[in-house]
Amino acid sequence: MAQGDYDLIVIGGGSGGIAAARQAAGYGARTLLVEGDRLGGTCVNVGCVPKKVMWNAAHMASTLNQAKEYGFEININSFDWATLKAARDDYVKRLNGIYQRNLDNSNVARIEGWAQFIDPHTIGVGEKQYTATHLLIATGGRPLVPNIPGRDLGLTSDGFFELEKRPGRVCIIGAGYIATELAGVLNDLGSDVTLVLRRELLLRPFDHTLRETVMAQMHSDGVNILTCIQLQALEKEPNGRIALTREDGGRIEGFDAVIWAIGRTPNSDQLALGKAGIKTDDNGFIITDRWQNCSAAGVYAVGDVTGRLQLTPVAIAASRYLMDRLFGGDKEARLDYEAIPSVVFSHPPVGTVGLTEDQARSCYGDDVKIYQNRFTNILYAITEEKRPTVVKLITTGPDERVIGCHVVGDGADEMIQGFAVALKMGATKADFDRTVAIHPTAAEELVTLR
Repeated sequence: MAQGDYDLIVIGGGSGGIAAARQAAGYGARTLLVEGDRLGGTCVNVGCVPKKVMWNAAHMASTLNQAKEYGFEININSFDWATLKAARDDYVKRLNGIYQRNLDNSNVARIEGWAQFIDPHTIGVGEKQYTATHLLIATGGRPLVPNIPGRDLGLTSDGFFELEKRPGRVCIIGAGYIATELAGVLNDLGSDVTLVLRRELLLRPFDHTLRETVMAQMHSDGVNILTCIQLQALEKEPNGRIALTREDGGRIEGFDAVIWAIGRTPNSDQLALGKAGIKTDDNGFIITDRWQNCSAAGVYAVGDVTGRLQLTPVAIAASRYLMDRLFGGDKEARLDYEAIPSVVFSHPPVGTVGLTEDQARSCYGDDVKIYQNRFTNILYAITEEKRPTVVKLITTGPDERVIGCHVVGDGADEMIQGFAVALKMGATKADFDRTVAIHPTAAEELVTLR
């Protein structure tokens, strides 16, 4: 029998925490979940879900602009940001309720509040203490804001979802997927967008073909991308707008809104981790081994708070495997972090799985062969606009095992999931070649590369 009040206490009610709590309870474990904010975490409330709604709206705007060339007479009178926001927020609230009902149906106890460690098996929430044999930290992260004068004049990605109206002229500071996605959404919905990069490139961790294609298309779409900008401060102008001051003394003026998208920091600083002997790295991310174990016995961490592949499905999968190991009798259960697919909902979208070309050459040297094609999607066959799609396979060895699959262009976000299965199973280029193409699609190009 487990010691203490519960078999498992989960700290954090995001996707990973909820998945763990329900999985454990399904095995019969007495489970408590502690969360002081809305259920669903970043993904449901200020991340994946509302972001995809906004991306859908931007995609719809692009489609409407193409409609005339397909024979439709459409008069676009206006776009009502408030209507979209209200519908999006209502959807998120429904999801919050669904998460609560799912916890209730799974017999997971829940306490609203913020947990702090007392020792490795005890937490305090307000004036009360709770103990368990196993404790899981799944507290996620939050947007990072630089320590410069005027920092509070900028919004974070969280604040983006609170905007009551579309900003006319907006500056987004950052080079990662969040900055890229927000820039594309706002640009397609009619804002004048400036994207400010500290270095020269967007999406630096991604394959160079993907980032070059996205960056070029964003330029073509009218996003103003400023590179190698070192910021010194944000300032309020007399007219109420916001200006950026550079370290070289230059100024970039006239923004209705500035959005910070420079990275994320873990929600670990308020947990009193030292009392439980839980170690973090220099950036506050909780250190775990490949089994999700922390430095304190019986304490585990999953998701963004660990800094390992900050993706919702990764947190969910890691949580479920961990619960299989702790309560399901599968002593070898753990998440394999290799070849995990991901998508950037940019304009155009990116789908990617496996090694980039640079990573592959670093690992395998000259034993790497690249197959790539660039083409125009048939969607643009009768339109004046011609947007590119690029597909790329990276292989190694005499059997040409596929170790990287990368797509940028319309539909990339949907097609990469299936190809990720093939890559995970160890497919070779010959396996791709033997697969009959579905015509006419963009996905067929990945099985017809020569």
